[in-house]
Amino acid sequence: MKEENKRAGTAYRVTIRELPEEIRPRERLWREGPGALTETELLAVILRTGSQEGSVLDLAAYLLGVFGGLPGIARAAFEELSAVKGVGPAKAAQLMAAVELGRRLSASAGFRPKVTTPEDAASLVLAQMRHLDREEFRVILLDTKNQVLKVETVAVGGLNSSGVEPREVFKSAVRQSAAAVILVHNHPSGDPTPSREDVALTRRLLQAGELLGIEILDHLIIGDNKYVSLKAEQLLK
Repeated sequence: MKEENKRAGTAYRVTIRELPEEIRPRERLWREGPGALTETELLAVILRTGSQEGSVLDLAAYLLGVFGGLPGIARAAFEELSAVKGVGPAKAAQLMAAVELGRRLSASAGFRPKVTTPEDAASLVLAQMRHLDREEFRVILLDTKNQVLKVETVAVGGLNSSGVEPREVFKSAVRQSAAAVILVHNHPSGDPTPSREDVALTRRLLQAGELLGIEILDHLIIGDNKYVSLKAEQLLK
């Protein structure tokens, strides 16, 4: 009868407890260390339990697929994580706490992320800037290897203007001996479409950077969990 029910209902899924002990993620971590685990298995250890639709390994693999890997999960907002079926508020909080611990450990160990794409730059600021109710203008300072020296806020304005002055943008870059910078500001409306003012400001800062010998690699405009790269839009001229 049990076999008939399995065939008639939802496909049978193996739970973690039904897996051999030597391949269960938590037991593998105890025995072999965290470095031996895959990303899916590490997420499964953090999540602890699965859902009615599948095991915790199924849920971990699904999360990686939905958000496009660990960087996507790290950038996701609490509302996005908790909205995933089988995650909910408690698991979303566990994930965000694990990500934040990783960030703080990297910072305390002197780790410097390298920025080679607009996605790399956006991952540094998107989660913090997507819900700001005022415009903020930040500068990502880079060394000669495009490693991040610092992310600094240089201007905070009203709802429609961040009041950016070139001397403020490049003051920290000169102080930190930065070789290049990436400009970042948010649109509180949630729409990251560049305005004419954004493009004009970027061109003015490009000219100032040329005089100082500091290259502007890009200007990102942050919206509600999305962004626009002026370089990708060929507006960085």
